Amino acid sequence: MNNNSSPDATAAAPSDQAPPVLFLSHGAPPLADDAQWTGELADWSSRLAKPRDILMISAHWENAPVTLSATRTQQELYYDFWGFPEHYYDVRYEAPLAPDLADEVERLATQHGHHVAREERGLDHGAYVPLKEMFPDADIPVLQMSMPTLDPEGLFRLGQSLAPLRDRGTLIVGSGFTTHNLRWFNPAAGPSQAPPAASAEFDAWAAEAMASGDVDAILDFMNKAPAAAEAHPRTEHWAPLYIALGAAAEASGINTTSEIDGFWFGMSKRSWTLTAP
Repeated sequence: MNNNSSPDATAAAPSDQAPPVLFLSHGAPPLADDAQWTGELADWSSRLAKPRDILMISAHWENAPVTLSATRTQQELYYDFWGFPEHYYDVRYEAPLAPDLADEVERLATQHGHHVAREERGLDHGAYVPLKEMFPDADIPVLQMSMPTLDPEGLFRLGQSLAPLRDRGTLIVGSGFTTHNLRWFNPAAGPSQAPPAASAEFDAWAAEAMASGDVDAILDFMNKAPAAAEAHPRTEHWAPLYIALGAAAEASGINTTSEIDGFWFGMSKRSWTLTAP
């Protein structure tokens, strides 16, 4: 995987400034072979102040109640994919554990009526694949949290409950995919294949909705977005955005910056930084 980053991008002490919230399209293990995409991720992280720790919400962990990853002993990465070349299973990302962050997540979520469980589980590829490119030194504590539901409003409220984490320096990252339909995947055409119309239409709508801060439309995307059911036959790769929106939005609204765009095997890799106005 790409080990390039801007000078001292992750070597500096954590910033006192509250981090933004991120939603990123995380790719798959072969993202490591895509020089453009890995470069985009590294450039993005180089413009972020070093966070105290990172809370990852991946499309690949749905579990109720809210469940937190390992905090007692370092676990092997969770290689939740099959049929790839062996070297993708040799990847390591041994970031420090984040027990203090887990305690805070549990405290905040419990205050808002969520039951929280813990599991000695390693990071899945929705977490470690982008982290390997963005924070290659693996020197920032990382905690992964499950999505207890795919209900947009429920996940948005969960994100709202976690918003105070930003004041302690936590970078909250929703990791999914802006469009995700594996029927489009055509290895023979390569990663630069032209996107299907449904993917391009949904991507354009998502870019506009996020730019305008239209949270209501994003939460109701199945009724508001073009080709929504084709862009997301199942909604788990869009759902981490709901938590990110909840964690970043305030009564005055939300600001978003599109950091990465384009397509990979027909799927939109658009990714955003989210901040309060």
